[in-house]
Amino acid sequence: MVTSQRLAEITGGVAYGEAALTGISTDSRSLDPGSLFVALRGETFDGHDYLAAALEAGAAAILVDTPAPFEPRIEVEDTLLALRAIAADYRSSLTTARAVGITGSTGKTSCKDLLASALGVGTWASPRSFNNEVGVPLTVLSAPMDTEILVLEVGSRGVGHISNLIEVVRPDIAVITGIGASHLATLGDVETVRHAKWELVEGLNAGGMAILPAEDRTLAEWAERDGVAVQSFGEGGDVRVEGLALDEMARPSFVLEAGGERVGLKLSMAGAHQARNAAAAAAAGLALGRALPDLAAGLELAHGSAWRMEVTPGPFTVVNDAYNANPDSMAAALQSVAAMPGRHVAVLGLMAELGEAAPAAHRSVGRLARQLGYAAVVVVGEDPGIAEGAGDIVRAVSDARAARLLITELVDEGDVVLVKASRSVGLEGLAGELVS
Repeated sequence: MVTSQRLAEITGGVAYGEAALTGISTDSRSLDPGSLFVALRGETFDGHDYLAAALEAGAAAILVDTPAPFEPRIEVEDTLLALRAIAADYRSSLTTARAVGITGSTGKTSCKDLLASALGVGTWASPRSFNNEVGVPLTVLSAPMDTEILVLEVGSRGVGHISNLIEVVRPDIAVITGIGASHLATLGDVETVRHAKWELVEGLNAGGMAILPAEDRTLAEWAERDGVAVQSFGEGGDVRVEGLALDEMARPSFVLEAGGERVGLKLSMAGAHQARNAAAAAAAGLALGRALPDLAAGLELAHGSAWRMEVTPGPFTVVNDAYNANPDSMAAALQSVAAMPGRHVAVLGLMAELGEAAPAAHRSVGRLARQLGYAAVVVVGEDPGIAEGAGDIVRAVSDARAARLLITELVDEGDVVLVKASRSVGLEGLAGELVS
């Protein structure tokens, strides 16, 4: 429990009225009674419009950046910066907790889910993809005081984003799952993506370790330059995957090899690429002093977050991977589904935030689907090039409703339907309808 006066000190704000606070929330619809409601401003909303609703829902106080006719309240210059300051202060109070920060162009959430399961009791991680300037502080603030390991997914849409969160994360282990073409509209090119992700390594606590993909020689060189200890994963790395095979539900079985020790396991999460994510998670677990057999046992129990390679069998199988999309994750999903038995149909949409690289990237996705033998590719909404790459197997529709009607005509019993696009396309709803 903390007082509104104490939070005013932490944030450099002014407290009006007194309150004892038992939690923190940025959503008036789901806050717990006794919480501080933080009024954030976004592109399409303003939390200051919901102050009365938050108080009616049980908020003990509100945090605002403009005068408001409610008390108890804390007035600050910027509510987002205040949220970060509160989280950084709480992180400093978790004196015995070690933190693992996970970033990368793809696989962050899956690696987070795998590592949290592998580490087990005493570990705290968000059940969702809370990886931005709001989600990371909320994840830290929700951690129990007796947390032993914090597992934090840390995203970046621009240079400086991760650096701004370092005092909240304070990583002892920094995992980079891989570098690829993501957020190019804001970052410009893959080399800038690499620099943006490296900020997590630069923020390591003294004596910390970086977990890096073995194939990325640039990251290895930067680690040597900066004197950072490294454990690598992937082909030729310290932690390797051998004997990879997929079952009929695209669940991978494989052997993890590290330091001469070998352990076989089978994941519950679908997709060949999850074996690589498991290797990254295992490398982080080993860096924390855990034994490989114990880590493998926990990895087998891991379940992925919503809308990430969710495989639902039925008259036809639906693979919902509609949480997000970039060229690497799109290719991984197409390849994993193509390995499943049956005829394959892909329902695809825009990969957002690729900037000038978008046309070539979308054409490549279309070509890959055709090369993998997909019977049809249904393109939903805007298409910078999937149809051009896939050729005569493409069926274009305007929206998800039209896609559902078309799919009912296209698919037969035993087929496998992949649904994937960036969140802005909203195909997760379509995937849900297909399995209902």
